Amino acid sequence: MIKKLALHSLWILLLAAGSAAAELKVAVLDTQRALVESEEAKELLAQAAEELQAEEASVKTLGESIMAIQEKLQTDGEVMSPTEQRKLQKEIEDKQIDYQFQVNKLQKEVNDRRQELLQQMVPKIDTVLKDLIEVEGYDLIMERSQLRYVNSKHDITRKVTEKLNERQ
Repeated sequence: MIKKLALHSLWILLLAAGSAAAELKVAVLDTQRALVESEEAKELLAQAAEELQAEEASVKTLGESIMAIQEKLQTDGEVMSPTEQRKLQKEIEDKQIDYQFQVNKLQKEVNDRRQELLQQMVPKIDTVLKDLIEVEGYDLIMERSQLRYVNSKHDITRKVTEKLNERQ
């Protein structure tokens, strides 16, 4: 008798949980994609790329210079004196140190710009999400990157991007 009562109680709980879950309105958001695809973020990223273009060109030129010296050492190394070889090798090493420094500096600058973009856009995304939660009645919004599989009908990334573009 007790086993039957426990089994019936379990079925009732499962049915109640199933109906409660059916009422739960869940959405998934790829925040990074929503940001990057917004018009404002595209403009800010293009502006940052334009501002960093000179530094990127400098890094590229230095890399090409290193390659040219390495090729020269490789092709003419056999006919060079040991002193000349050491001089070219030292020049390569010095330029590689400078190259690595410039690459790291550029990467830091790019990361700083991304961080600025996030700080600038997060309040806007929060406002858009609050509006969508009120209008659509979502109970739960989860980040897409934290999930293994999501049915596309739950993805609100495009809606968020559209709302961001409307607010611009």
